[in-house]
Amino acid sequence: MPIPEDVTGEEIDKDVRQELMSLPKTLAEDVARNLVMVARLLDEDAEQAYAYSRVALRLASRVAAVREAAGFASYATGKYSEALAEFRAARRMTGSVDLWPVMADCERGMGRPERALAMAGEPEVQKLDKAGQVEMRLVAAGARQDLGQAEAAVVTLQSPELASNSVQPWTARLRYAYADALLAVGREAEAREWFAKALEADQGGTTNASDRLAELDGIEFTDALDEETPEETVAEKPEADKPEADKPEAEEIESEGTEDRPQQD
Repeated sequence: MPIPEDVTGEEIDKDVRQELMSLPKTLAEDVARNLVMVARLLDEDAEQAYAYSRVALRLASRVAAVREAAGFASYATGKYSEALAEFRAARRMTGSVDLWPVMADCERGMGRPERALAMAGEPEVQKLDKAGQVEMRLVAAGARQDLGQAEAAVVTLQSPELASNSVQPWTARLRYAYADALLAVGREAEAREWFAKALEADQGGTTNASDRLAELDGIEFTDALDEETPEETVAEKPEADKPEADKPEAEEIESEGTEDRPQQD
């Protein structure tokens, strides 16, 4: 697949670059450039990112960073079974538990929320850092909702991290999920409060909390494209206001051959 000339491979994380040092130099450069393309395209064009990840996988399937990148590309395109296989492979290679929450979410994506909940109770969760534990809590709450256990989802999200006033990278998403869970059990006033708190913490625009707040407040946004178009305005102008070239030159022309002429707008 074509790769822009400005992509050198040097853009990748230093830890990934260290992993690629086990490969021949030219091969390592090719893999690195494909991994850069995966990272660039993952959010804006997941299918293209997936295609680049498959190239990297063919070149270096024994590199954990490549398996992880392939997993995230598969996850982004909804190929959850494939993503889970890649994440498991990466975990076997590194021994790290960092991928545990996204692995559990793959189980949800495959329609197995009970397995995601089981993973939420495994010892691996205690080995996660704070961000990972919050992510695991979000996945567990989602699994509860999948099973129709809305009240349990609310309880799952109640935590010291939710109550904290400090803003972390995961704060907006946690508050948003809690607001959504509250809304699902009919606690609308509280849900509005937490959507507002999510918006306050959402400096990167990772949620649509502002839209949810507007929806709760009954605010409707009008699309400019729905307004009257210039063509409609011209069609509705009175005859006297139309350009002279559009007017018949004489009354006789108006009455002559009207049956054969198309109707004037």
